[in-house]
Amino acid sequence: MVLRVLSIFIVMSIINNSKHLSNDMLYILVIMISPVFGTALYLLLGANLFTSKTFFNLLNSTLQNLKYYSRNEALLEELNEKYPADKGVFHYMQKSAGFPWYRNEKASYYSFGDYGYPIMLEELRKAERFIFIEYFIIEEGRMWNGILEILEEKARQGVDVRVMYDDLGSFFTLSGKYARELEEKGIKCIPFNRINPILNIIINHRDHRKIMVIDGKIAFSGGVNMADEYINVKHPYGRWKDNIIKISGEAVWSYTVMFLTHWNAFRKDDPDFSVYKYVDPEIRETDGYIAPYAETPLGNERTAQNIYFNILDKANDYCYIYTPYLIIDTDFINTLVLAAKRGVDVRLITPGIPDKKIIYMITQSFYAPLIEGGVRIFEYTPGFVHSKVFVSDDKISTVGTVNLDYRSLYLHFENGTCFYDCSVIKDIKQDFIDAFAESREIKLEDTRHGIIRTFLVSVLKLFASLM
Repeated sequence: MVLRVLSIFIVMSIINNSKHLSNDMLYILVIMISPVFGTALYLLLGANLFTSKTFFNLLNSTLQNLKYYSRNEALLEELNEKYPADKGVFHYMQKSAGFPWYRNEKASYYSFGDYGYPIMLEELRKAERFIFIEYFIIEEGRMWNGILEILEEKARQGVDVRVMYDDLGSFFTLSGKYARELEEKGIKCIPFNRINPILNIIINHRDHRKIMVIDGKIAFSGGVNMADEYINVKHPYGRWKDNIIKISGEAVWSYTVMFLTHWNAFRKDDPDFSVYKYVDPEIRETDGYIAPYAETPLGNERTAQNIYFNILDKANDYCYIYTPYLIIDTDFINTLVLAAKRGVDVRLITPGIPDKKIIYMITQSFYAPLIEGGVRIFEYTPGFVHSKVFVSDDKISTVGTVNLDYRSLYLHFENGTCFYDCSVIKDIKQDFIDAFAESREIKLEDTRHGIIRTFLVSVLKLFASLM
């Protein structure tokens, strides 16, 4: 009787606090059938839950440091007047999501990690004041060791070097003492949202971001983690298709604020972020507009998903999308299909070689309704796609860390960069064109499978929000 009452209480709590009720229905069903197992499952995989101290510190740091984002109202007005058809996109980003637009000075897009990695090393060697690094996965190997060698040298020179990695993302790649080892080398280090395999195995609210800031002048981001497969030194799943972006100019400040906001939630080192702001004494030519943004599970604003929806809703000619995983809800399916039905050439590129076979089967199960609705789907034959990119109509693109799955869209800390009317958009589009040439287009008949697989996938899709 007590367990039944408790299960009802938990179910009511899920309903009242759910950010996406359709994805939480499985937990409700399992809790009602088996209160003990269902509650444990929900707390492990579905709950919007931190330790109270971690939650408070992250929320407090986020709210306290919003003031550092430089919202240029004159620039927003300029964008609205220059591009009135996309006024809503600009307004949403700066007014609702809270991330400012900047004039873009220079941005570079590297279509593979191994193309961008040497540029990272080159810029790291130039660091004079500080290096901030925040990544989901760090793994000892050629990629990370090449970076670490420079970080150690810079720390000896007096450069403020800081590293933050996700404790779960790097759980199997770094020792529990790794942060201490870096500290002994003069590198400040924080494992984000530490886990304890005995006391705390909650796997939500991970830091899935990829951020590197150098002296406030240069920022790197994209989909690449710090491990050898991301630069194709190792090939566990064929050619690893991922990207790195490099930006310079005023927009780097938003990435500096993102990093410092997370850092100071765990270690209050910086009473004034503005000391890290670089002001270029020269007036440089600009190339379009740029808005770096963050995604967080701390509130109800689904920034990344809303940006994706905005791009699809505004598309007239085409919208090309990279995603490693495709586990989406009805709203997302309808948005993709509606764009296609309006005559937009909507294409998705997913992996040809999966890294997780069960999730790959679920990804493929979403193909049929999309293809039936006019969306074209391609699988990248040479290997695994890890990029998360949208590009549309030669005018707007977003490159970041946000997968098309429930965890990225709702439960993790993510980041991205939105480009508008920048020359780099041509490079991003060309990357898609090159990838289409190496990919196999999936036809509707390819989505038909035998009874056993169809049944298995139907069962697995019930658990899609857990993956």
